[in-house]
Amino acid sequence: MREGAQTLFSPLQDATSAVTRPVVGFIDALSDLASLREENEALRLENEQLKTQIDQIDSIEAELEQLMEINDLEVPNDLPTVVARITSAGSSSFDHVRYIDKGSDDGITIGAAVVDEQGLVGRVDLVLDDRARVRLILDPNVEVAVLDQSTSQAGILRGDNENDLVLRVFEADEPARAGSAIVTAGSRFPPGIRVGTITQTATDNAEFQLVTRVTPAVTFSRLDFVKVIVGYSPLDAPSIEEELAELERTEDGEETTPDGEGDNLPAADGSDEGESP
Repeated sequence: MREGAQTLFSPLQDATSAVTRPVVGFIDALSDLASLREENEALRLENEQLKTQIDQIDSIEAELEQLMEINDLEVPNDLPTVVARITSAGSSSFDHVRYIDKGSDDGITIGAAVVDEQGLVGRVDLVLDDRARVRLILDPNVEVAVLDQSTSQAGILRGDNENDLVLRVFEADEPARAGSAIVTAGSRFPPGIRVGTITQTATDNAEFQLVTRVTPAVTFSRLDFVKVIVGYSPLDAPSIEEELAELERTEDGEETTPDGEGDNLPAADGSDEGESP
């Protein structure tokens, strides 16, 4: 009977097995697929974390490189400086200002010149204990007395709310040539700082002044670290007009004397006509 039962039900068991085996296999495949998806998601998250770490490393390396460049920057006359970082910009594109993370506690004062490894950035116009505001040379309210290095002609540089600057040279003897380097002449900024490059050749016009445009040396959209020159007092320096007048007198060969010393000099013929009453 046992053998008969096995013989009877064996085909039925084979048929049942043939039906259920694919179902079991399909369920196992679904389980394996879910496991693979979980493993793939874990690998994806790990990959994103590694990419984030690589980006952070690249950012740190770039920051370190910028710090090394700004620390290696030499300013005229070895004036003392403070390294600061740009923390934010103005509220609009017409606000030509940047905010830095150093202030009066670090020796920064109003009027201090700000530079980076490319050249002149601007000047400090607002100081708090731990931060300050820098007004860029792009601002029309910032005037810079400058020299054309190729001709030694002095002029005044001013922003006009654009990405370049306007240079005016009064009583110019030579044209301003495209490609000539422009540096600070002194006055409210220390002398010898790179400001930009003349972009358009220009000669005198009817008003006896030369007007041209200058591309700034600094890329303002990429400012990060800057140096604030704290060892130069612009408040004690002569004004731009005084500086230009002095440069003109020097070029004309005139000799200047301290105030009051030229009042009682004798006349050239030895008489006393040179005396003041």
